[in-house]
Amino acid sequence: MEDIQEQLAALRRRIALVDRKYAEPGAAPAPRTKPPAPGRFIEELLSGEVVRTPHGEHFETEKVWERHRRHGSVDISDLAELPEDLLDPLSAGAIPSAHPTRWAFLDTETTGLAGGTGTYAFLIGVGSIDATGFRLRQFFMRDYGEEASLLYRLAEYLALFDVLITYNGKAYDQPLLETRFRMVRSRHPFDRMEHLDLLFGARRLWKLRLESCRLVDLENRVLGVERNGDLPGSLIPYCYFDYLRSRRAMPLIPIFDHNATDILSLACLTAIVPFAFRTGEGRPLGHGLRHGADLIGLGRWMLQAERQEEALELFHRALEMGLPDDLLFRTMWDIGCMQKRLGRSDLALAMVTELAAARNPYRVRALEELAKHYEHRERNYPMALEMTRAALAVEDSPQIRRRVERLKARVDRSGSRRLAL
Repeated sequence: MEDIQEQLAALRRRIALVDRKYAEPGAAPAPRTKPPAPGRFIEELLSGEVVRTPHGEHFETEKVWERHRRHGSVDISDLAELPEDLLDPLSAGAIPSAHPTRWAFLDTETTGLAGGTGTYAFLIGVGSIDATGFRLRQFFMRDYGEEASLLYRLAEYLALFDVLITYNGKAYDQPLLETRFRMVRSRHPFDRMEHLDLLFGARRLWKLRLESCRLVDLENRVLGVERNGDLPGSLIPYCYFDYLRSRRAMPLIPIFDHNATDILSLACLTAIVPFAFRTGEGRPLGHGLRHGADLIGLGRWMLQAERQEEALELFHRALEMGLPDDLLFRTMWDIGCMQKRLGRSDLALAMVTELAAARNPYRVRALEELAKHYEHRERNYPMALEMTRAALAVEDSPQIRRRVERLKARVDRSGSRRLAL
């Protein structure tokens, strides 16, 4: 019995030794952890750096297109050679002179298109021209908490420039960013910068010929650039939300590429659009435009600016180039109206006579103008009546019928038989 008790006691001592051994701190083996998946963080995928500011951290990356490269029809080296007064006419004198190295080309990628306080600009690209070529800096917030840091650095960077150039930025990008600056209780940098929105000039030139004046469409039709595998803008917010949920950064790379191409195309279009609005150095207004419709768009802009002689010249050049019928007849009508305002009755009469002789949307108005001319200027009431009857045959309206009756009474009273040869 004692032998059994001794054996049990020895066994208990051995178990106690084992318990004490594994109860010591650090004795347990370290748990195995799964290594992080590659490409999980944006700083692992793009060359750049995590930037620390007084308001926290965010990510920045930079890309350079060297001078010897091209983007479609534009040489990158040509950007630095653009004249300092290039933006003067298109900006209506707001930017009389600014060196191209002082221009900032800005575009944002946001969490939605509605705007308002719930929309964030999570990626902001700023392009600039320098001695090396075209430089792009992109500011990215990896989470909502990095917005104040990103905006702080954006304002600091924009202090290097005097002119802000965007595409639809006056309606969208700048108001959105001003809202974001207010939300983080910071002062936005845009008050000190002149802002040129290239969309307005582009629409003036190309809306009559092209179905769309979106930046990506002008990039293709004007610059000759074809994007391959580009991420549609409508999907960009969803990709960012997915990144916030999954923390997988790989799907963000197409967004950075999309933003970069937008800004490079904006800079290259700035080397084309403003030249059409600029004269001097032996170049006529509209220099470089090869389509009559584009000249008409520019001419209408001149007409709104009350520069009728220049508009008239552009319209005549457009007629010589050739126009589709709908634009042709509208332009002939506009020329006739301008000539009349300028007191050139004979030239105006010749143009409306051409319009009155062919079937077109302005034929009735042209016949009415001829009727007025013969009635009030030549006192040839029979011819005025014939013109009005011709208008009535094309379009029956109470107004034209009243004019017919009035002219018939006038012819009867005067007994005139006079008609134009």
